[in-house]
Amino acid sequence: MKIYIDENMPPQLADGLAILEKPNNEGVEVYSIQKEYGRGIQDEDWIPQVGQVNGIVITQDSKMQRIKSQFRLLREYKLGVFYLIPPGKQGYTYWEMVEKIILNWQEIKGLSKRNKPPFAFRITARKIEKIT
Repeated sequence: MKIYIDENMPPQLADGLAILEKPNNEGVEVYSIQKEYGRGIQDEDWIPQVGQVNGIVITQDSKMQRIKSQFRLLREYKLGVFYLIPPGKQGYTYWEMVEKIILNWQEIKGLSKRNKPPFAFRITARKIEKIT
């Protein structure tokens, strides 16, 4: 399974998760969209590429589900998406973001294995919920 951390999150988070996953031997690989496809790449450009490798995306960009062209691409390329939703307008601090992902990492992997893409989940301050 290939999990991609969107550019709106620190690439170091992807690096750290990749290091932590390596000895786990579950076949989970973690990448940074910024490092894999370049800083500033448009969503419309990376979505097909991540879809071609059956990737899962973790992003803070909840607008993707409302922008018709992006939503259509997510469905067309059968991406699984986890939207990290901060509790307020200021968003998460770096360490709050790290903590939120780490605390939910096992569930993110489990949901990714149990759900056939395309799928979408919202990671809120309290829970992970499926988006219908």
